[in-house]
Amino acid sequence: MKSLKLVLLTAWCALGFLASNAFAVDRPYTMGSVWTVTLVRIKPGMDNAYISDLAQNWKRVMDEAKKQNLILSYKVLDSAPTTKDEWNMLLLVEFKNWGAFDTPPETFDQIAEKMVGPEKQQMEALVKRGDVREIQGIRNMQEIVFK
Repeated sequence: MKSLKLVLLTAWCALGFLASNAFAVDRPYTMGSVWTVTLVRIKPGMDNAYISDLAQNWKRVMDEAKKQNLILSYKVLDSAPTTKDEWNMLLLVEFKNWGAFDTPPETFDQIAEKMVGPEKQQMEALVKRGDVREIQGIRNMQEIVFK
């Protein structure tokens, strides 16, 4: 009786495994890296001031994060807005996956303190940035890589 139950249980498990594989979807893509996309509207006439700030502060933090393998890459894309209230720059930061994206904020805080200065200095720079740009949105997205 025990061996009959064992045979039936094994058959049931095998059938379940086969059935689950039959319903598996063969997608024409894989999920790739995770991107944080920040939509920025630079105020009129302030492009150079904002880009200089990015080069002086943000780039240094991103370079160090890349060196520490916290991010894969970063990019800045510039655009001509179609309306006066639309974003005209994208800041993109690429993470290997969602796990890397979930790096504790304290890790980036330490990098910012090392590369930019103490928190008070960082806050002063943040206030100045507010004079030249507006963040219009932040999106976290995952890349789709076609097979």
